Amino acid sequence: MSQPHEAVHQARPRLLPLPEERWDARTRNLLATAAVDPGGRIPNIFTTLVRHPDLYEQFMPFGGQLLRRGRLPERLRELLILRTAWNTGALYEWGRHLPLAKAAGLTDAEIDRIAEGPDAPGWADLQRHLIRAADELHRVARMSAATWEALAEHFGEAELIEIAMLVGQYHMVAFFLNSAGVELDPGFDGTGFPEGDRTHG
Repeated sequence: MSQPHEAVHQARPRLLPLPEERWDARTRNLLATAAVDPGGRIPNIFTTLVRHPDLYEQFMPFGGQLLRRGRLPERLRELLILRTAWNTGALYEWGRHLPLAKAAGLTDAEIDRIAEGPDAPGWADLQRHLIRAADELHRVARMSAATWEALAEHFGEAELIEIAMLVGQYHMVAFFLNSAGVELDPGFDGTGFPEGDRTHG
């Protein structure tokens, strides 16, 4: 089985979500457009990242472009994100994207297989190439010629750019989540993620 990077063990988050009583007018305005969980709760990633309001303001449109308005089919996008979450040991990222992946059509068997990497039996060729792309970007910061050429048989230039940018974006998010120790929100879990060596995403 392919092993993800070890996450740092933390007794508690290094940065807590900014409590509502400390939200100024700008913070309220920024968070007003954030996606909310059932019951209206704003996810911890947003209420933590908003501690840097200038960065939050610029990050959200970029992240939204890749997540909601990208060119990749949702199913393939979530496959790349989950493999990136696995590679970076980002439990928060995994837990938040698990329901999105299932809603996009990834089966439980496919989600379980993500941990096994691109050579696991059962992948379609395109899925295998995408997982390999995520792994190569993670390890050496580039897709190999063989992987690029294989993906170019299925995608145009814009989609190839988006694959690299999507994996890079979710690496960046994982760096923040793992370093700050952002806790997974109520109602979400890390099903399929390694137990015991990670308590935070």
